[in-house]
Amino acid sequence: MKLPFTTEEFLKVFEKYNLAVWPMQYGLYLIAVAAVILAVKTTTYSSKYISLALALLWLWMGIVYHLLFFSTINKAAYGFGLLFIVQGVLFLIQGFFRNQFSFEFKNDIYGFVGTAVILFALIVYPVISYYLGHMYPSSPTFGLPCPTTIFTFGIILWMKNRCPVYVLFIPLLWSVLGFSAVYFLGMHEDSGLLVTGMLTALLIAIKNRKKQIPMPS
Repeated sequence: MKLPFTTEEFLKVFEKYNLAVWPMQYGLYLIAVAAVILAVKTTTYSSKYISLALALLWLWMGIVYHLLFFSTINKAAYGFGLLFIVQGVLFLIQGFFRNQFSFEFKNDIYGFVGTAVILFALIVYPVISYYLGHMYPSSPTFGLPCPTTIFTFGIILWMKNRCPVYVLFIPLLWSVLGFSAVYFLGMHEDSGLLVTGMLTALLIAIKNRKKQIPMPS
């Protein structure tokens, strides 16, 4: 399979995006940090606002990155954008408005692995990207699909209740599609995308079997 764009064109999209939205990258990063804090120091409305944070991140990726920037070199981005928007709407409706999701860090395997995945997305991923020569502004900053999907996996591992399959479907699909960047574009920092996706799917499957709480309708 041959991609309809080159590595240089792909990195140029990052450059155009980063320069156009700056300093929004910091805002997106702060949204992620706020979600982590809310999961560690829970309040009555923590889970609602964590769901809202995830919704904002996925809607941003779908509308701003995919539809406005990535679509300039890859028409498939319109389909990707639609999927990301659907994921954002799911977090918004089911998590924020219907309060169907509950997040909390716990001292168990899910909590520790989730923490490791989140730290990878927020700290390790950009460090690896830097040492691979992907310098700002031609670098995948947080708020772009791959690091943000990895972050989402970490937060999902902190779910207290049973995780519905529909919550994981689109992030897992992107972990497979996005992994193509490793092979075709040399974006080796994205190797963690597929690894964290498969690990999250495995752990969630184990957790769901243990949980007897009915899945949200």
